[in-house]
Amino acid sequence: MNPENTAGNFTGKVAIVTGAASGIGRAAVELLHARGASVIAEDCNPNVNALAQPGIVPLVGDVAEESAARLAVATAVEQFGRLDILVNNAGIIINKLVVDMTLEEWDRIFAVNIRGVFLHSREAMRAMIPNGSGAIVNVGSYACFQTFPSIAAYAASKGALAQFTRTLAVEAIGHGIRVNAVGAGDTVTNILNHIHANGPSALADYGKQAPIGRAAQPEEIARVIAFLASDEASFMVGSIAMADGGKSVVLPT
Repeated sequence: MNPENTAGNFTGKVAIVTGAASGIGRAAVELLHARGASVIAEDCNPNVNALAQPGIVPLVGDVAEESAARLAVATAVEQFGRLDILVNNAGIIINKLVVDMTLEEWDRIFAVNIRGVFLHSREAMRAMIPNGSGAIVNVGSYACFQTFPSIAAYAASKGALAQFTRTLAVEAIGHGIRVNAVGAGDTVTNILNHIHANGPSALADYGKQAPIGRAAQPEEIARVIAFLASDEASFMVGSIAMADGGKSVVLPT
């Protein structure tokens, strides 16, 4: 069996992926599309337009804006006739101690990491409910449960994401919509580029602290997202599937 097909075939399915221009989001877009899905790829970075091809429609927008969430869902329905999958991947981090963080920085983290998830989930559910089916996958972190100095806003937002996932899951399952999350470990992406000259290299170094001894590649997290979005995860409701190389099961050293 081809390992790329182990989490189901998405032929005929329509997905929205936020934070799609790079990293985990881009890997999720490419994997879902390779398995047959039509995908709306949304990001605030215009580089997302490079993903345009038959079956992938890029959108440039701020996930924290209500209009962006509505446009993403409307585009999915207008272009492909339905919506089956939402991947809430967009996220940011600002590494600062609480005493040094501005209100604007705190609010921006919550706007992207939580308000954007709420807005896109609400609009997606309104499109999914008439179909009686759907899957929402939120991209969290081991910071849903663990923390360390300088990530208070990020960790708080990911803790909120975990509880939002659980609560939405019990609201949505009666409509046939499953909601779950992946708790991603350190992954080689650009999310730290604003504080490191080479963000992917920094994340690769952080990843060595995990029991597995390395950071994840975006494709590894994308495969967990695809599993949670697939019918093979049909009995998973409100789960936080940890894909963190074991980091969340050991005490910091």
